[in-house]
Amino acid sequence: MKKSIPVNYNRIYRDIITKKFPEKAESCEKLLTNKSLSALDIIEINEKIFGKPDQETFHDNQQLRSYTKSSILKILDYQKKHNLSNMKTAEHFRLSRNSISKWKKQFY
Repeated sequence: MKKSIPVNYNRIYRDIITKKFPEKAESCEKLLTNKSLSALDIIEINEKIFGKPDQETFHDNQQLRSYTKSSILKILDYQKKHNLSNMKTAEHFRLSRNSISKWKKQFY
């Protein structure tokens, strides 16, 4: 069985910012000070660096996303804290309503 090497997103994004987008370093610094980045952090920093993706890119990327338990719980906590419906939460995080429903059944 192959051993997987953990991805160091902090290092990857720092290199991208240093080499291609030094003007965005200040706006991304708060996220990059975290020891490890959650899936939500990665999505946020990616949007800060590269901007919002076009519709085709968004659709392609959406199919490849995966969320850790801690990210899912943050999303569900956000929903509860702001008293949002599954639809509004899905719109905010650009997810499927079905994903939110599934996670609520799974974790609550």
